[in-house]
Amino acid sequence: MSETKSSATAPLAGVKVVEFCHVAAGPFCSMLLADMGADVIKVESPDGDTMRQWPPHSDGFSENFASLNRNKRSIALDLKNPADNAIAVRLIGEADVVVENNRPGAMQRLGLSYDRFAQEMPSLIYCSLSAYGQDGPRAGEGGFDLTVQAMSGIMSVTGNEGGEPVKCGIPISDFATGLYAAFSIASLLTRVRQGCNGGYIDVSMLGASLAIAALQTSEYFASGRDPRALGAAHPRNAPYEAFTASDGNFVLAAGNDRLWRSVCEVVGRPDLFEDERFVTTIDRARNQKELARILNGEFARRTVAELLEDLRRAGVPCSSINSYSQALSDIQVEHMGWVREMALPNGVHTRTFASPVRIDGQSPPIYKAPPALDEHGESIRRSLLTPAI
Repeated sequence: MSETKSSATAPLAGVKVVEFCHVAAGPFCSMLLADMGADVIKVESPDGDTMRQWPPHSDGFSENFASLNRNKRSIALDLKNPADNAIAVRLIGEADVVVENNRPGAMQRLGLSYDRFAQEMPSLIYCSLSAYGQDGPRAGEGGFDLTVQAMSGIMSVTGNEGGEPVKCGIPISDFATGLYAAFSIASLLTRVRQGCNGGYIDVSMLGASLAIAALQTSEYFASGRDPRALGAAHPRNAPYEAFTASDGNFVLAAGNDRLWRSVCEVVGRPDLFEDERFVTTIDRARNQKELARILNGEFARRTVAELLEDLRRAGVPCSSINSYSQALSDIQVEHMGWVREMALPNGVHTRTFASPVRIDGQSPPIYKAPPALDEHGESIRRSLLTPAI
């Protein structure tokens, strides 16, 4: 893959990013910047990002790694080696943005911290991602998505009421942190382009995980009660959960009175709309178990396909409960062109889910394959020896 006209004119074209990251949150952040045209140099240890070892592998190359590292270049450096450390210093000296997700203090010990460069590079944007933040009583603790989901309360509202603790099925703390970091970097880039200084960004997985739980935290602040796990149900809306038809499960979300009336009409039970237990949203939420029992009795007479067709015709948001193979083959996913071909460095052709964003009707291109370890090391080193014009 090569640079394309669309990548050269992308929103972040000309922005140089140096990434000192591994696993998920940091690499996801800088991949989002790369998708928007930034030139991202991924600095890896001589052994590589640990995610390179994660299965599944296609002829030895990790598809998990590929999913978070497209559109980047790779250079392998031993940052404890003085010569390699000096190369890292040169790279930062030419960068607009630095992204790192090491434990707090690690970049300071390596002589690569923000403080080292801030005075001579006032426009530099330096973003640190960590489990708990750069200071405070937990700053030195390590964290992974699982532990932060537990710490932040996400696991307390995930799964079925009274069931065993379960995490969200996707690494939501990792990716929420990466999104907050990328948004913050883009915001400061706007400030820099207006002639102002850059700055230091401290994004924590704990903070991001609590921030995206605004509905749960506000419920606690207002009521003093802990939100609880409700399976697929909603604490304040009903019917708004998973239901059972004659041949399987589906979900519907009737979050207001108009939609609730439509559900009553679809199942041929207009009397439910007048039932005093279900008159208002608050009533329906309070009595949602009884409501679900009644509706499941009606839904059991029909198939999922029949119910989805009628609910959609009535304007009620609903869906089958898809596997990922079903979701990725959905007609809307195909229409948007989100699944694209991608070549791995070993020559294997695979598919990936590309950027879901459109700008002026166009999605960001995949203009570089995910890099082999140190694939661009020689050319990056050579560029550092070439005087700037």
